[in-house]
Amino acid sequence: MTTAERPHRWISARVRILLWLLVVMTVALTAVAATTRSVLLRDVDHRIDRLLAQETAEFTNLAREGVDPHTGEKFSTPDPLLRLFLSRQYADPDEELLGLVGRPGKAPAKKEQSREPRIDHPLAEDTAALRTVFESPDATGTLHRERGEVRWAKVEIAASADHPAAFVVAFHPAGEQAKAGDVFTMLLAISGVALLMTTGIGWAVAGRILKPVRLVRTTAAQLTEQDLTRRIPVQGRDDIAALAETFNGMLDRLERAFAAQREFADDAGHELRTPITIVRGHLELMGDDPGEREETVRIVTEELDRMSRIVEDLLLLAKAERPDFVTPEPVQLAELTADVFVKARALGDRDWQLAEVAEGETALDPQRITQAMVQLAQNAVQHTVPGRRIGIGSRSTAGRIELYVADSGPGVQAQDAAVIFERFRRGTARRGARATGAGLGLAIVRAIAEGHGGQVELRPTEGGGATFVLVLREVLREQEPGLP
Repeated sequence: MTTAERPHRWISARVRILLWLLVVMTVALTAVAATTRSVLLRDVDHRIDRLLAQETAEFTNLAREGVDPHTGEKFSTPDPLLRLFLSRQYADPDEELLGLVGRPGKAPAKKEQSREPRIDHPLAEDTAALRTVFESPDATGTLHRERGEVRWAKVEIAASADHPAAFVVAFHPAGEQAKAGDVFTMLLAISGVALLMTTGIGWAVAGRILKPVRLVRTTAAQLTEQDLTRRIPVQGRDDIAALAETFNGMLDRLERAFAAQREFADDAGHELRTPITIVRGHLELMGDDPGEREETVRIVTEELDRMSRIVEDLLLLAKAERPDFVTPEPVQLAELTADVFVKARALGDRDWQLAEVAEGETALDPQRITQAMVQLAQNAVQHTVPGRRIGIGSRSTAGRIELYVADSGPGVQAQDAAVIFERFRRGTARRGARATGAGLGLAIVRAIAEGHGGQVELRPTEGGGATFVLVLREVLREQEPGLP
């Protein structure tokens, strides 16, 4: 199955953000509610333990220090002790205070309580549970019944072996635990309302934050090869604004790349059409005469060579858009200028002069600079006659490097100065009768200069002519005395 045939299944970033937010909020709120319930239940346990300990301590103190109000003596039997203590106590709503006296082979006899219990299933009415507590060897414990859990504490009273007695305090925690459950339920309800509010607020906030992202997607969907002019408005100084700026920068580079591609195709089609037409015309008209055939082959060969040069120049200009078009390295300016002068002298019979030479070292691409300077020298040869002066030199002024070629030809007319550096533009008036080529040479020179972060300038030559100057905005490193 191809990509186009696959079902279109996706979840928007807005929904994903909201879902993650809801998951995190749900976990957090549930944890808070559960922790609160756990804390409340723990407080209930601690409060019950304190209550049981307090009641048993009070009874123990009475049994050890108290006296019978009827006799004025210490208690000798458990019955008056239990009745006196129970008559003075007031049990809490979930609490039972019991006095138990053992009977051989039977359930313990229950003494009166401080009041009637307000409990659905009190321990005092559960004979089996009451006997279990009375006969237990432990002082405290928890009784798990079908009718509800009971927490109890017991103080045994010294008596005869046939008639044991004990004071029992029992607490039914179901009511307190139910209150903790009610708080837990209320917290869950509040959490549900909070989640609903979070859903609405999160949906609005996520939509506002992701609005530039949706605009990026919409803009990208509307872009075509013919229309790359749309840009995203940048607002604020956050990551979304940085994304919009990055996307706009990418669109700028993409637009320049497509423009360069279209320009290359237009230029190639425009300039190659003429030599192709010439070649086809001569081949169609070529007869059987050997002299005519030889002349046709010569013309066709010249046109094919011209097409080859045009293609090479166009490829070079296309490469100028790449970041590796220029590879700077440390270069001695005097040595570079001298090399260019030697190579240029072979271009024609002219009065070649090395005008001046700059000293020092700078970082540039020597091959590209040599290519540009030789192109300017070739241009000077085409617009001068044999014996005329052409000067080549370099200098450093105000932190800039200038490499130039000055000819003594007819110069450049004002209406031509603004267009001669464009592709396939040679100006409206030729400077010399020998001017040939596709009009790409000066465009290549400008591309090389701009690749070095500089520019190419046209200046008049003293005494007549044109001077083409490569102005490279680089700072020279002066050569130290004594160094070669």
